[in-house]
Amino acid sequence: MNFTFLKTNTSRKALKITTCLLLSLLASNLFAQEDKTVSSHKLHFGLIYPVSSNGTHAPLDTNDFSFHLIAGISAAERGVAFAGLSNVVRNDTKGFLLAGFSNHIGKQANGGLFSGFLNTYKGGQVFALGGFANISPGNIQGAQFSGFMNLAAHAKGSQFAGFINKAKDVNGAQIAGFINIAKKVKGVQFAGFMNVADSSDYPIGIINLVKNGEKSISLTTDETLTTLLSFRSGGRVLYGIIGLGYNFKNADEVYAFEAGLGAHLFKSNSFRLNAEVSGVGLESFKAGEYMKTSLRLLPALKISKNLEIFGGPSFNYLNTTTAEGRSLNKKYVTSWENKWGNNFQALYIGYSGGLQYIF
Repeated sequence: MNFTFLKTNTSRKALKITTCLLLSLLASNLFAQEDKTVSSHKLHFGLIYPVSSNGTHAPLDTNDFSFHLIAGISAAERGVAFAGLSNVVRNDTKGFLLAGFSNHIGKQANGGLFSGFLNTYKGGQVFALGGFANISPGNIQGAQFSGFMNLAAHAKGSQFAGFINKAKDVNGAQIAGFINIAKKVKGVQFAGFMNVADSSDYPIGIINLVKNGEKSISLTTDETLTTLLSFRSGGRVLYGIIGLGYNFKNADEVYAFEAGLGAHLFKSNSFRLNAEVSGVGLESFKAGEYMKTSLRLLPALKISKNLEIFGGPSFNYLNTTTAEGRSLNKKYVTSWENKWGNNFQALYIGYSGGLQYIF
């Protein structure tokens, strides 16, 4: 038997096994080092996933700084993230995210979100600025600013939108160009047209549909015999006014409209004192303008459960370009006109009163 051959063959097998074990150990160390390097990335640069310094592992990485020419994705961000188009973060953020189009946060956002169009996040302590909308189905603390819409479940802070704000509960302010919608509001609602809430003491809008508030239909007249059918609506303190009517003195400018804001200064079971700022315009739908801005102090007396009579003095500013507008009132505290004599302005004391049905 050739023992030399057996010895040589056994040695070769042992060498192969040893070599394989060493290669396996080396590969294991390399992969372990690679995983460790990927998971500890603090800087992330790229074009769009997965063309970036974190590669296909990017959705699992937490970064201190990210910069992507188009879009980036990560598990979390702990500093600043910038993307030409979008940032997508699967979990939470602490810091500032800036994107040309949108930011999308899977969980809580803490810090700031700035995008040209849209921010979406679950909630958090955040200042969110979106060119079109900010959307959060969770609880937010901070502020939402958007060109069109803000949505949140519970907002502790402020919402500012060009068109609409919507939240379940608000502890702060809602300011919208058109409409605010909420349930319980502890703060101010300010809308260019309408506020809707279950509870809101300080709604500022032309129409305020507050579930536990007050609404009324009134018939009023003033020193110019402008008679208006007006709708008043609001909360415990503030309310809005909108009305249409007719002037019984003029021949041409007879169609009247009114919009304003009022406040309940004092209230008891049978008596209350209201203050109102209102603008009343008269139109003939031809050439010429008439606008009267009034500050009114209106004591009101309840004569039944739903019926109230009110009346009081008013301080008025008049701006008109018509002869009828000048002649509606004879006595002025002071008056002036432009050098061409076609615009008349004046201050004077007047009065108004009426009857309203409360429901």
